[in-house]
Amino acid sequence: MVARSLAIRGAITVLAVRNLAKGQQAIDTIRAEYPVASLSLQQLDLTSLASVRPAADQLNSRYPRIDLLINNAGVSLAPKTLTQDGFELHFGTNHLSHFAFTGLLLKNILAAQASRIVTVSSGMHRRASTRFLDHPGYEANYSRVVAYARSKLANLLFTFELQRRLAARNTNTTALAAVPGIAKAEVGRYLPTAVRWGLKPFISPFEQNAAMGALPILRAATDPKATGGQYYSPRSRAHTRGYPEIQIPSGQSQDSGLAADLWAMSENLTGIKFLDLDSETIHVQDQVPPRRQ
Repeated sequence: MVARSLAIRGAITVLAVRNLAKGQQAIDTIRAEYPVASLSLQQLDLTSLASVRPAADQLNSRYPRIDLLINNAGVSLAPKTLTQDGFELHFGTNHLSHFAFTGLLLKNILAAQASRIVTVSSGMHRRASTRFLDHPGYEANYSRVVAYARSKLANLLFTFELQRRLAARNTNTTALAAVPGIAKAEVGRYLPTAVRWGLKPFISPFEQNAAMGALPILRAATDPKATGGQYYSPRSRAHTRGYPEIQIPSGQSQDSGLAADLWAMSENLTGIKFLDLDSETIHVQDQVPPRRQ
């Protein structure tokens, strides 16, 4: 829905997807409604840094200026699994790969006027502990709920720290966060079928359609009054449904010390080091880190 809304309003839109066949289906659906939409695909598997690097290289080559990056992909409630680089699946996919992808595209993002980086989090970040700094999802008593919540907290820590760094260097680029609420999507696909059906009666009253779930992301991406570091979430009391508004995330998501620690960890684990953020130039050191065993 996000890609459709941007494309039908004239944006040159790239869908970065793992499954090219499904991506093409999405493009065909949009073009059936709006034939002149400018849409293309970029293969990107966020479970592998080896996929992130060439994807970023190809996009940088095709688009010297990038006005908007939406870090929207991710996994939720998966059983204990590792990415191809040996990271816990939620932390590696939802945070580390987005961290690396953003860093590798940042020079071209900074080249655009008033560009934005929108990262999608979840209200579940409020349930997260910060133990991923010591045990990023590897402890023996693994919980898929806790792992997902930690990755969503990491998304916010990254967003707010990135905004602090961008603002300190007086760039025209801003970083924002958005939460879609509980929207109908495939986010629960890793849960057993019996569990999904068992939860349905409890979730349905709080669920909204995909179009409504896209609104917080679209507002963060396009609101002319938006400023860096804002957090858009559905306005209902439980933050699960409704039209988006600016809200206040958890206190620990705004902890600059914790964010700095996570940033340093992310640079170490991904090999992507944001060496210099400047309004005109950026130097990113890209060193492939050793694979975790």
